[in-house]
Amino acid sequence: MKRILTIFLFLLTLPVFSQGKTPVETQTEMADLLRSNGKIYVVVGTVLIVLIGLLIYLISIDRKINKLESEVKNK
Repeated sequence: MKRILTIFLFLLTLPVFSQGKTPVETQTEMADLLRSNGKIYVVVGTVLIVLIGLLIYLISIDRKINKLESEVKNK
């Protein structure tokens, strides 16, 4: 579970580090355009759905691995 949280936190900080490569003016123009059209909510919703899906997938894999580890220990 500790590894899952570490990976999740890393994925959350990844966009912060990659934003240094683009000009600030382009970022604000794009954000203003998306906000004015109301599409920013679609973008945020899509990102949240993808992140939640990844988190659920990681948790399910972690449970399966723990189950296999316990089966190996019992044999």
